[in-house]
Amino acid sequence: MKVWIDQDLCTGDGLCEEIAPDVFTLLDDGLAYVKEGSKVFSDPGGAEGMANFDDKYTDAVVESAEECPGECIFIEP
Repeated sequence: MKVWIDQDLCTGDGLCEEIAPDVFTLLDDGLAYVKEGSKVFSDPGGAEGMANFDDKYTDAVVESAEECPGECIFIEP
């Protein structure tokens, strides 16, 4: 599965990083981005910065999307 964050909607609360730190990270700009291993998809971000994630993170990624106050996390099959 894949996930991406719409940085225009991101509020920078960091809940996603708390719930799934292997998939999400906050950068110095105060916004959340997705990552695959050590590669952070920040250039570009948004839908162009879509990352694959391992099935073992599915529950955490879904929880992150549900808890996100900015509703900016999008999961794709």
